[in-house]
Amino acid sequence: MIPFFSSSAKETHAIGIHIAKALFEKRVVALFGDLGAGKTTFVRGFAEGVMGKKAQMVCSPTFNYLNIYQGKRVLYHFDLYRLPNEREFLIAGFEEMLGEELCCIEWPERIPTLLPKDAVRIRFAHQGKTKREIRVENLASVVAFNV
Repeated sequence: MIPFFSSSAKETHAIGIHIAKALFEKRVVALFGDLGAGKTTFVRGFAEGVMGKKAQMVCSPTFNYLNIYQGKRVLYHFDLYRLPNEREFLIAGFEEMLGEELCCIEWPERIPTLLPKDAVRIRFAHQGKTKREIRVENLASVVAFNV
């Protein structure tokens, strides 16, 4: 487990860029945390790190479950907050996308039995109004850095 601490959206974005650069193969990144914990802000930085360009177009796909971003690599960005159950994920055919390209999944607890065992798990926890602890699990190749 690797902990990072963020005091702002800018720092959370920078942590996303840093972690993206540690991923070289296709992976599933599962983002756990309460509403407003910084998951989508992290994905903006992550997308920038993966695609090699500013990722202003990254937004939460809450109402359609999935956004696809293209750059140097393809990134599938799932937000499963409104997903009623795993069955709906399967009916939509999304399980075929897990591992197909790089995937960031917000609210992965909605599909617990479908997450690959080797998924990188990132847990966001509020540490006050603006501070966050971001814990990275199952990724040995990332090192801490100062934001």
